[in-house]
Amino acid sequence: MTPTVTITYCTQCNWLLRASWMASELLSTFGSELGRVTLVPGTGGVFTVDVDDERVWDRASDGGFPDAATLKRLVRDSALPDWNLGHGERP
Repeated sequence: MTPTVTITYCTQCNWLLRASWMASELLSTFGSELGRVTLVPGTGGVFTVDVDDERVWDRASDGGFPDAATLKRLVRDSALPDWNLGHGERP
């Protein structure tokens, strides 16, 4: 079964552009290895990223937003551990 990613973003904070950019970064990197990347509107400052049923990022507890390389590592570690991110592997 291919992994699914859900990005929940705050509509009150106008974070749709950020969420859609992150979704595009994931799709550009992982392509058809991901079954779906879904954007879910929310409120109250929410910005979370879930891979299947595992929360890999929460703005409230992780402090802000992940950069693209960090998000790709988190998704890879959760769903596609054998995937090589190439230059993105550097710390």
